[in-house]
Amino acid sequence: MNARLLQKIAREHGTPVVVIDHEIIRRNYASFRRHLPKVQVYYAVKANPAPEIIRTLYQVGASFDVASLPEFMLVYENIKRLPPKDRQQFIWDKIVYANPIKPKETLQALDRYKPLVTFDNRAELDKIRRYAPRAGLALRLRVPNTGSMVELSSKFGCDPGEAVDLIQEAFGCGLVVEAISFHVGSQCTNFDNFVQALNMAAAVMQEAAQRGYEIKILDIGGGFPVPYDRHVKPLSQLARKINAEIARLFPSDLQILAEPGRYLVATAAAAVATVIGKAVRDGKTCYYIDDSVYHTYSGIIFDHCQYTLKAFKKGKTEICAVFGQTCDGLDTISHAQELPELDIGDLVYAENIGAYSSASSTWFNGFPPAKLVHIHQ
Repeated sequence: MNARLLQKIAREHGTPVVVIDHEIIRRNYASFRRHLPKVQVYYAVKANPAPEIIRTLYQVGASFDVASLPEFMLVYENIKRLPPKDRQQFIWDKIVYANPIKPKETLQALDRYKPLVTFDNRAELDKIRRYAPRAGLALRLRVPNTGSMVELSSKFGCDPGEAVDLIQEAFGCGLVVEAISFHVGSQCTNFDNFVQALNMAAAVMQEAAQRGYEIKILDIGGGFPVPYDRHVKPLSQLARKINAEIARLFPSDLQILAEPGRYLVATAAAAVATVIGKAVRDGKTCYYIDDSVYHTYSGIIFDHCQYTLKAFKKGKTEICAVFGQTCDGLDTISHAQELPELDIGDLVYAENIGAYSSASSTWFNGFPPAKLVHIHQ
């Protein structure tokens, strides 16, 4: 993102501020569709639920993956421009409720929309039968998450050996399993996870067909990696593997969807903060900025992500520590950041911070979240 523009916005709006460039979001969406042309994009709203982002992605053709009733309503409220007669169909075609565990109150509220909802166990199947019998079902499989930045398989997914029995039980109690889904873990840099997961899903679908149950949709989840550093292989390499396996394993008329979140928004945002304090501890310069791990840098804690801080000021760099503004020792942004010598009042920034960052901001210590500034160009 343009450094002069970031400085200009920081002067106009103050800091901390997060700048979101919607042209980058549109480019990321176009890139995903170009590399995976058979896959419908269901944006994972949890990555960044800003209404402006939802509207931009809706306008370019995206669907949505939600994980809570508030997320569902956020998407629904942002498509009210549709004619009333089209909204019911929109819900079925454009939203998947991808959280395998749902409160009964959520299921009751969703039932009238006939949504597509995920499940991975018998207790959840019974809840859906009782409280959302008009929902379509997606059975989530447990698949390898080895090498992914955020592992999900220990929390979600049924054993593939139990999958077809669950499908049979669902049909037996009057429900319809529309889809098989999986998730290889967030920021997946081990592309073999996708290959193994696709083969597992194909085996489950084949066994289900042998028992007379046709599955019409495959949801390949999220995990599409973002180039946080030069070691991350590009989406084009992953897409070649996925496209080859899809062509080999599945019928051509199968509907395929994915749930990218990070890939669409991470590179579209930069955070700017002001140096508010400076000290030397054990021979190392320490800077304190007016943001924190309880705010824009929450991804350090919750997303296992490390951001590179940069300065607008030029000069010889040295290893220093950077801390957040809160009165908590956990609020450490980096113990080893390379920065030039800075003064109180100087600005620093971090790029690629659009996913799982401001979305998790709190008001800890009374500090408000950073202001969001959207550039639509």
